[in-house]
Amino acid sequence: MDDLVLSQEEEPKTHRSTRQISRETGIHCSSVHRIIHCDLQLKCLKRHCAQQLSEANYIDCLPRCEQLLKKYDDSAVDFIRFTDEKVFTVEPPFNSQNDRVYMPVGTKKRFIQPSRLLCTCSTCSKSTIVSVAASKMGVTELMFVDPGVKVNGQYYRNVLLSQQMIPAIKQVAGDTFVFHQNSTPAHRARDTIQLLQKKTPNCIGTVLWPRNSPDLNPVDYKIWDVMQQRVYESRIYSVDEQKQRLHDIWHGVQQHIMDFAVSQWRQ
Repeated sequence: MDDLVLSQEEEPKTHRSTRQISRETGIHCSSVHRIIHCDLQLKCLKRHCAQQLSEANYIDCLPRCEQLLKKYDDSAVDFIRFTDEKVFTVEPPFNSQNDRVYMPVGTKKRFIQPSRLLCTCSTCSKSTIVSVAASKMGVTELMFVDPGVKVNGQYYRNVLLSQQMIPAIKQVAGDTFVFHQNSTPAHRARDTIQLLQKKTPNCIGTVLWPRNSPDLNPVDYKIWDVMQQRVYESRIYSVDEQKQRLHDIWHGVQQHIMDFAVSQWRQ
């Protein structure tokens, strides 16, 4: 049973699910579950998606992460203002895992109405781009990007940073904060870096922050997931309705969720 439950050394994904084990051994699923948890004393851990790093990314990422750990201890991390933008489409993301149609045994697909089997979506769904800054010391309001605007370097500097993000952070934190952003082209542009060096007391620059690392931003690896799950609990019919729902949900996200996400950052 051990060989079936656990992936073998140097052979990832060779394990079996409880149903597969039940089919292969003839043991009932409930008995397989009991053997795994009670007899073998094993527990199930959920797998998560993470950014795949190439060898070049790894070589670049590791020393930067080590420098970040040295520079920001547990107490200093509390003052980092993690920022990020996200696109929320009006149509919900499609998850085929739990979207099933049950028919009588023997029914062939060609005899079922296509509308029952096909999940259609618009080629270009309307969407809303939002930005936020969050930390253990508090969060800003959601900042919405103007409809139809592409967030290039100029818009990011002149509107998101100068008019919205930096004033909002200073209103909450004063001049005691460390500004964080990821390494997208608009963020690492020379003019953007110069603006941040001038307008913020401290900034995690492109020299320290690894590229392709959404798993190092608490807003990315926790807050947006919470928001997305709640936003699509019921259908949305317009961008205006979506904005209002995002606003209401953001105000309902409790601070302890952000605190827990930030506490995992050094780990």
